[in-house]
Amino acid sequence: MRRLCSWLLAVVFVCVALGPAQGAEKTHFKIAWSIYVGWMPWPYAQETGILKKWGDKYGISIEAVAFNDYVESINQYTAGAFDGVTVTNMDALTVPAAGGVDTTSIILGDYSNGNDAVILKAGTGARPGLADLKGRSVNLVQLSVSQYLLSRALEKAGLKETDVNLVNTSDADIVGAFASADVQAVVTWNPQVSEILKRPDAVSVFDSSMIPGEILDMLVINTKTLKDNPKLGAALAGAWYEVLALMTRQDETGAAARAQMARDSGATPESFDHQLLTTHLFVEPASAAAYATGDDLLKTIDRVRHFSFAHGQLGQGAGSVDAIGIAFPSGKILGDPSNVRLRFDNSYMRSIGSH
Repeated sequence: MRRLCSWLLAVVFVCVALGPAQGAEKTHFKIAWSIYVGWMPWPYAQETGILKKWGDKYGISIEAVAFNDYVESINQYTAGAFDGVTVTNMDALTVPAAGGVDTTSIILGDYSNGNDAVILKAGTGARPGLADLKGRSVNLVQLSVSQYLLSRALEKAGLKETDVNLVNTSDADIVGAFASADVQAVVTWNPQVSEILKRPDAVSVFDSSMIPGEILDMLVINTKTLKDNPKLGAALAGAWYEVLALMTRQDETGAAARAQMARDSGATPESFDHQLLTTHLFVEPASAAAYATGDDLLKTIDRVRHFSFAHGQLGQGAGSVDAIGIAFPSGKILGDPSNVRLRFDNSYMRSIGSH
C-alpha cells in the first residue's frame, strides 16, 4: 500500500545515518515499488522486458523490486539501499526529504481521483453527510495521506481535527474494523474503499476527487544518483510512457496489459479497471511536464508542507515550515533555498513528450 505508518518514522531517521545512495560510476540501479493501481506499470515493464530494453538503450541495467510493505520501501530508499522509489508527494517530503536525503521527482504518474475516501456508517435514520463527522471516532492510518484527506474533509465541513477522535488502524485491518459495531467512520484507500462500499451501511461523504491533484503518486530518485547518472532518468521515463501507451489502449493488447497488472496486484481485471476509473493517469508526458510547472502543484505542495509541519512530520529540529527547501521546474522554491531536499524535475517527461 502507498501510505505511511507514523510509528515507523523514528526508524527512518536511524536509517538515514547509513547515508543516501551514491550514484557515480554506476551501471546497475534498483527501484523499489509497492502495490497500488498507479504503480503497476513498473512490474509490467520488468516482466515484459520493456525496462531492460530502455536500460540497454542507455547502457545501464535497472531492476524494479517489489515490496509488500510501502513504508519499508521508503525506509530502504531513504537508507540508501535503493536508487528510487514509488511514493506520494506527502511521503516524499516527510520521510526522505525530512530525513536529509536530497530527492528528485522525475515522473508524476497520477493523482488520486476518488481512490481515497472518508466513509461513514449509516444508521436507521437519514443518510449521513460530511457534517456528521463531528463527535465521531474515525479509524485511519494516522499521519498518512488518509489523515491529510480527513483534514481537508473537516475543513470543507467547517470542522477541526479536535472535533473527531482519531483511532490509528492498520490498512490491513481497516475493512474488518468497519464491520465492527463500534466503528462509525473510516478513512482509507483502494482497494479497501471498494470493499467497504459494498456494504449497504457504508456511505462515502468525501473523496479525493473533491481535491484533485493533491494526492500525487510519483517516482523519485536520489538527487546525487540522478545528477551522476542522467541516463537513468531517461531510461525510466522511456519505459514508463511506453507502458502507459500500451495499458491505455482500448483493444486486446491494452486489456491484456491491464489484466497482467491486475494479477500482479492481486486484483481481478474488473477490479483493476474500476480502480483506474478513480485514478487520473498523466498518460501524456507533455501533460505531466506542464503540470509540474503550474501553480496548482506549487499550491498543493505548499498546503501539504503546512499540514506536515503542523503534525510534526518535517523532521527533528525543524523549527519552521520553511526549514526544508522544495524546488520546482519554474525556478520557484518553497522554504529554505540553502536546504533544498525535495525537487520536481520535469525535464525527463518533457523530453519524452517532445519525441
